[in-house]
Parts: sequence; structure tokens; C-alpha cells
Amino acid sequence: IIIPIAVVVSKNKNGDQGAGGDSGGNPGGPASQPPPPRTELENFDPDTLPESAKKTYFDPRTWYDTADMNVTYTAETVGGLPIMGLNLAWDDSAQPNKNVPPLNKKFPYGKQPIRGVNIGGWLSLEPFITPSFFSGYSYKDNIVDEYTLSKKLAPNAAQYLEKHYATFINEQSFREMRDAGLDHVRIPYSYWLVKTYDDDPYVERVGWRYLLRAIEYCRKYGLRVKLDMHGAPGSQNGWNHSGRQGSIGWLEGADGAKNGDRTHEIHQQLATFFAQERYKNVVTIYGLVNEPMMLKLDIESVINWNTKAISIIRKSGLKDVKIAFADGFLNLEKWKTIMQDVDDNLMLDTHQYTVFNTAQIGLPHRKKLDFVCESWVKLIGKSNTKGTGWGPTICGEWSQADTDCAKFLNNVNVGSRWLGTMDHPQAKDRVMKPHCPTQWPPDDPAVEGPPCSCEQANADPADYSDSYKKYLRMYAEAQMYAFEKGHGWFYWTWQTEAAVQWSYKKGLDAGILPKKAYEPEFKCESDKLGSFGDLEEYY
Repeated sequence: IIIPIAVVVSKNKNGDQGAGGDSGGNPGGPASQPPPPRTELENFDPDTLPESAKKTYFDPRTWYDTADMNVTYTAETVGGLPIMGLNLAWDDSAQPNKNVPPLNKKFPYGKQPIRGVNIGGWLSLEPFITPSFFSGYSYKDNIVDEYTLSKKLAPNAAQYLEKHYATFINEQSFREMRDAGLDHVRIPYSYWLVKTYDDDPYVERVGWRYLLRAIEYCRKYGLRVKLDMHGAPGSQNGWNHSGRQGSIGWLEGADGAKNGDRTHEIHQQLATFFAQERYKNVVTIYGLVNEPMMLKLDIESVINWNTKAISIIRKSGLKDVKIAFADGFLNLEKWKTIMQDVDDNLMLDTHQYTVFNTAQIGLPHRKKLDFVCESWVKLIGKSNTKGTGWGPTICGEWSQADTDCAKFLNNVNVGSRWLGTMDHPQAKDRVMKPHCPTQWPPDDPAVEGPPCSCEQANADPADYSDSYKKYLRMYAEAQMYAFEKGHGWFYWTWQTEAAVQWSYKKGLDAGILPKKAYEPEFKCESDKLGSFGDLEEYY
């Protein structure tokens, strides 16, 4: 099914929001789910609230959830961003596990690898992570990203999304991350967490207090934070997780320069806010912008934008935080001579997946493990070393998925490379030949194995065979090993509604990830692959 890039969806004047979501017009969860108790409001005195603050962001009676939030009214802002909701005291003595120092001691980046996880699909929606938000609509509705969803749900978008912010990720999530042996959390957010522009339909700023609460939960459990802007004004890559699927309007097009300036302004606000003393031990890595499509954008323009952004962030008070910039899908070797003298406390952020590459997705099990243990180990080690590569390199995203079969992974109602059904709106991204190992290589007329299937990849993990579980765990641990040749890794992602092989939480529950991230069983250079039992090499 072709999803057109041009999106035109009008607001429903009669208030009918359609049937989006698996729960009959209630995206993001069942209508029967009881609301939080909001016990913090029991002693709240409405008379302390100025008339001008009532029914605004500053009125805690309008908040869906108040757990662990300070409901005392204050109009104080830092960098133009409200502090309301924050408790005044904090404690940086927590230590996530014996292998890393407590928050009030410096993390030895470069000597100790980051072992972290993303909380994607939370403050920045992504269809495959929460397909319930995007299911149940008609083709004509064309609800494919947060932009079109927000436009369709208006004026109820804030209600649905705040419920999602409050429930999809909560305190228990961070406690479980700590218990899993993780020590860092990468938090994706989008620009409308700070402000909206022009005719933006996005829900403005509501997610801000949930971001601040999440950081406090990270503090409580000793987890360090990497902030990461996933949606920049205009869209830096034209993908659904930037907010708006379609064309790139960041640094190119009629409003490209303006949107680049807007992104700088947002970073100035955020950097000013997070330069406060309370964040120096917990927000330790600050990302510029996620996955700018430098294969399409002018490379020099992005580098100049990065350089100015770094200067703005430093001048705004974030002196000691590590600043991470994306590889932009350029070959890592290309970065060896780029941005070398801009700042002495930077990280290069690369994202590595086999499932989005038609030359890698169809590799049989052993060849896929060989690829990780040979190619990626060398690639990351080389990039992480000054002289042979750029220098400090992290893998900000990866997963143990070995197919692209998850629902909506390649956009809403778009198929997969695995099955050869990826009839993508961008013609050059269309993949209409199966790329699973039974048909590998796809252009060899002599190859004719069993038909490709997504049944195993999308099955309930309770139905996984022991040999398939063994392979998936080994595949994950091989990647951990490879990325620890650099400064470490962040798994994508912690929670999903259904996609097991993209959820660290679900992977732990299924026994296909190590119980403790720092205690893997498999290491590329010291262990033999062994046997996967009855698991076929070609499946």
C-alpha cells in the first residue's frame, strides 16, 4: 500500500475523532484504565493559584498525573522553561550497580562502557512502538506520524498524549532498567516539548513536566541521562519519528535556514535550563539532533550548524556535559577529519542495524554473527580511536531484531524488505523482492528455497524455540561486545506495545537478553559460535 508523502488532513469540526487506536477511538490504551489518584492535590489550595494561571500549564488540577510532582504554584522559569513540578531537594548518591560510580562521582567515559537503553516512542511517537495510536484509521485519513495524528485528534490530542506520557514510561520502568544492569538512559524528545510554531498541530509543552520527572527517576536509581532531540523544526530527515513524514525542511528548502535557527534557539533554552546545578551529575550527555539525513542534506551546512550549536550550548552554561552529534549516515571513516578541533568533549553517535540494509538483512544466522563480530568490532574500534577514526564513538541505537517484520516499522501500512513487500512512497526505497535467507541472494535465479515468513519473528516469545532464543541472545550479546569497543551503547528501545525484538523489557522477560547487561555469556573474540540446535540456517 502506497502511503503518499503529501499529507492533508483537516480537523473534524464536529469533534468526532475517528476510530484510531486498538481501543475504539482511544489511542494509547484501554478506555477502562483508571486514572492516577493524584494524591498530591489533596492539600492543594486553589486560592494560591493566580487567576491568570488557572486552566493553563501551571494549574496542577489540569494535569493527568501528579505523582512525585510538586504542585505548589510557581511562575519561575529558567531559560524560559517552567520549573513547576520539580521538588526542591535532590540526592545524587545513588549507584545503579557495583560496576559504575554513584552519580556524585564522575563516570569514567572511555574506560567504562556505557550500557544504556532508549525510551523511544514516548515523548516522540513512533508508529511501530505504539501502533495502537495509528491503527483503525482509513487510508483516506492517512494518519502516519505525530503531525497527522495530532491534527486528527485535535482538540483532544493533549488528553490522549498526556495519558501516554504518564503511563507508557513510569517510575517502575527506571527501577527495572537499573535492575537489568543498565547505567544510562537516552531520552528522545521533540521541539514541541519546548514550543510550537506557525500552524503546528503538535501538543505543546505538556510532555515537559514528564521529561523532568523522568530525569528525577533516573537520579533516584543512579541512571545517567543522554538527552536527544528527535524532532527538529522542519524535520531533519523526513521520517515519521521526526514528527512529520515526507520532505526535509531543516537546513534546506524555503524555511530551512529559519528552522535551523529555531533549533539553535531551542538548544539555547534547554542548555540554559540543564546548566542548573541540580543536573550536572545526571544529565551527562547532550545530543544535538537525531539522524540528520546527511546523504541528502548539504554536509557542510550540517557541520556548520553543529559547530554553532555546540558554541551556543557551551555559552548557555553546559560547560562539562559531553555533547553528542550524529554521523548522519555517512561512512564512519569519513568523519576522521571532520569537526576535529571544534570542542574537546564531544562524542560521535552512530546507529547500527542490519535490518534496514538489504545487503545484511538476509544473511543467515552464522553469517550475521560473523558480520557483527568481524565488521562491526573493527568498525567501532577504528572509529573510537583518534588517528584511525574520529574519536569517542557511541552506538546510540541498535536492536536484536533480525528482520524488519514488526508492524509499521517501515512506516504505517508499508511492508517489509524481508517479505519483499516494501512498496514505499519513495521509489528508490521500494523493495519488492524477498530478502530473507531462503531467497538469498535475491538476484540469484538459482536460489529458490521456502517462501519468506514473518511468523517466527512476530510470534509470542513463549512460542520461540530454545535454539531461536539462543541465537537471538547471542546476536544481542555480539552487538554489545562490538559497541563496547567504543564508548558503549544504547539499545533501541525499552518498551513497545508488541514488537518483542525491539523491546529491552520484553527481551528480558523472554530470556533473550542477559539478566544483567554487564554479564553477557557470549563474547566475539573468546567464544566459539557453537550450535543453534535445530534452528535452520535458512529460515
